Amino acid sequence: MDILSILYTIIPAALIAATPLLLTALGGLFSERSGIVNIGLEGLMVMGAFGGIVGTLIFESLGFGDAAPWMGILFAIVIGAIFSLFHAVASITLKADQIVSGVALNFLAVGLSVFIVKEVFDRGQTDVVASRIPRVEIPLLSDIPVIGQLIFPRVYATTYIAFVLVAIVWYVVFKTPFGLRLRSVGEHPIAADTMGINVNRMRYIAVMLSGAFGGAGGAIFAITTAGNFAGNTIVGQGFMALAALIFGKWHPVGAMGAAIFFGFAQALSISAQQIPGLDNVPQVYMLILPYVLTILALAGFVGKAESPKALNQPFEKGSR
Repeated sequence: MDILSILYTIIPAALIAATPLLLTALGGLFSERSGIVNIGLEGLMVMGAFGGIVGTLIFESLGFGDAAPWMGILFAIVIGAIFSLFHAVASITLKADQIVSGVALNFLAVGLSVFIVKEVFDRGQTDVVASRIPRVEIPLLSDIPVIGQLIFPRVYATTYIAFVLVAIVWYVVFKTPFGLRLRSVGEHPIAADTMGINVNRMRYIAVMLSGAFGGAGGAIFAITTAGNFAGNTIVGQGFMALAALIFGKWHPVGAMGAAIFFGFAQALSISAQQIPGLDNVPQVYMLILPYVLTILALAGFVGKAESPKALNQPFEKGSR
């Protein structure tokens, strides 16, 4: 296998694997920029995967055809936003420990989704969806030598959407009044409150946005990669997304780079048996590679990353 063949195998797979991580990391960015730690990204992805598959199956049965997976993703976005309210109420209104609340969200998501699946489908997993997200060939761009055929006809439409959303999120967070208010409640909520900003409302919006993006990320992973939902459909991807957010310094572009890095590790672990030099490496080592790289990246970098100053600090009106 020559270099070009290896690239044709690895790069599209890396971009596909990076997509749900990137979307979930963007959601986490809204939450953590507002001062709310969101360890529950894993749980949000689980509920998104559940909602995406169940929603797709429902819309398939209603005759939506090729539009069913897109409707399933929208359904997952709503489910994720609603489910994130558990974390918002606990951490913002009740002022519970945000780490504990996020961990509880992860456990609740798996238990609740598996329970519903067993009740509805009478087994541990859903049916397999028939409709999938299409791979899109972009005119002109796909005609670029090597790169055009390497990327553009080989990844799902959702991958392009995710990378466009990076630019949109960057603009919203750093160039709009909403983004200024969001960052202010995450840096100095007391000063923001003095200026008339409703800190708790901004934080609720931010956490629900994290739920919406996390739900989309989980749904896209389930629809494009898994094809159905079970209790082990999402295993660690939410924590990788959180690592990508921290590794990317709570910045959309940085999170994108980190998500591609972790996506590359995932793609390498899946495709290693087809690559000369890696085909003799025991498969178990390659399967744990993404998680090892996640740990190493955080261990070597987290101390150098400067988080929002009010992160994990509950706000009480009048505390100034």
